[in-house]
Amino acid sequence: MTTTGSLEDATEVLQQLGLKEYEARCFVGLSRLHTGTAKRLSEMTEVPRTRVYDAIRVLEAQGLVEIQHSSPQQFRAVPIDEATETLRDQYEARVERLHDALDTVEIVDEDEETPVQQVWAMSGRDPIENRTNQLIEDASEEIVLVLGDESLLTEDLVASLNGAVADVDLLIGALTESLQEQIQTAVPDATTFISGLEWLHGEDVTDDETAIGRLLLADRSAILVSSIMPDSKEERAVFGEGFGNGLVVIARRLMAQGLLTARDPKQ
Repeated sequence: MTTTGSLEDATEVLQQLGLKEYEARCFVGLSRLHTGTAKRLSEMTEVPRTRVYDAIRVLEAQGLVEIQHSSPQQFRAVPIDEATETLRDQYEARVERLHDALDTVEIVDEDEETPVQQVWAMSGRDPIENRTNQLIEDASEEIVLVLGDESLLTEDLVASLNGAVADVDLLIGALTESLQEQIQTAVPDATTFISGLEWLHGEDVTDDETAIGRLLLADRSAILVSSIMPDSKEERAVFGEGFGNGLVVIARRLMAQGLLTARDPKQ
């Protein structure tokens, strides 16, 4: 990425974290200087000089900028590690506040009876991974997981799998031996296997076809199946729960193809 691209990216991320445009541009500008005056910063960032002072006051209040009350005043950004940690703390505090606020919101017009079967669509790798981790965390009996892509074996997923309670049967399938070895090393308590689902192997799949991402069955009642779009590489999934035994048994047997019966605690 070019310097210009990096500056634009940093400014955009800062705005996403809650800073206004001029504040973000001033902070990024100061990060390139040891110290700077309002005039120098205005010339560098194209922020009007009078607005530089306003932006600096906000940045100082947030612990991102320091001011030397000389004539003219000098400004400097705090060290990058310190700034990112400050922003992380502020962001996490806001997320926690949001959680607490939403957690106390009264549910309106709640159905008296929950449907027996529910299927929902999801998009985006982060929310799908979060749902996967939540299902693993909530499981109390069995987790059957098949991974179709090495990129899905993330640190967060590994932590969730290793954090599963001791009496949960953990069965993890892979499409290749190399991925199976990675899984076995990362999650030593799991029973791993090469998936026998030939249509998942992708040997005859072209680059413009959708690839299977992950298949998860938790406690034989909740199912998540994802796919990876060929062009954007975006992950999309369908999630269902509350299924009858027949569908769950079929799904489990399909997913566990390649697992030796003798090693399957549920056979």
